[in-house]
Amino acid sequence: MTFPNFPNKYDEKSLLTAKDFWDYKRKIGRIPEINPLKGVILCYSPTLLNFIIKKDNVKKVDNVVGDFFYVLDEEGSQIGICGGFGIGGPIVGILLEELTAFGIKKYISIGVAGSLQADIKLGSIIVCDKAIRDEGVSHHYLQPEKYAYPSESLTNLLINTIKELNIDYIKGPTWTIDAPYRETTAEVKHYQKEGILTVEMEAASLFAVAQYLDVEAGAILTISDYLFEEEWELHFHLTEEHLKKLFSIAKNTLMI
Repeated sequence: MTFPNFPNKYDEKSLLTAKDFWDYKRKIGRIPEINPLKGVILCYSPTLLNFIIKKDNVKKVDNVVGDFFYVLDEEGSQIGICGGFGIGGPIVGILLEELTAFGIKKYISIGVAGSLQADIKLGSIIVCDKAIRDEGVSHHYLQPEKYAYPSESLTNLLINTIKELNIDYIKGPTWTIDAPYRETTAEVKHYQKEGILTVEMEAASLFAVAQYLDVEAGAILTISDYLFEEEWELHFHLTEEHLKKLFSIAKNTLMI
């Protein structure tokens, strides 16, 4: 059996579109009134989102997507911050579809990842340059291929911002899988030898949907745990300060 299951799916037109959803929201009077945004930061951490809300000049906007959408106004430029939506490729794909139909053209995903390499320090900043498509969403958007890729121009902007902020970083590939409790020892060994840096749940879906929609997307990660051959070492409780760095990088990048 091939995936997707239906043959020649890539040649077919979608029955449902995000534009249809916005037309429905417009019909029932639930369209947000906000000025054009320079981009949106996707924030998976509730703790980080609460920090942003308390520290930055943000305004909650209803009727965008989900229950937690904020606009940050700095130096006259507005940036969207989307959080509280959960984790995983499927929800990220839906968010990109709906936000792009609303007019957003740039996305930066900030989140944690497990390290596959023992020599990467906890809290390291990882700029993702490609993602192994071991999830489902990307295969409904792009023809079969091992990797999905971020926007080259946006990734370069992220790197330039990181350098300007004098933050150490590592650029490299990630393994995206949407079944975290089925990451096998054999797979971990394989990807370690291949030089894959991290494992997470969103990057490949994010990149594939963005490519399909012809918008820009990039991802920066911080190390929260380690996957060794026979052990899972967790440090999620130590990531708060490193996530704040990711937010600063994303915010400054979108201000450019």
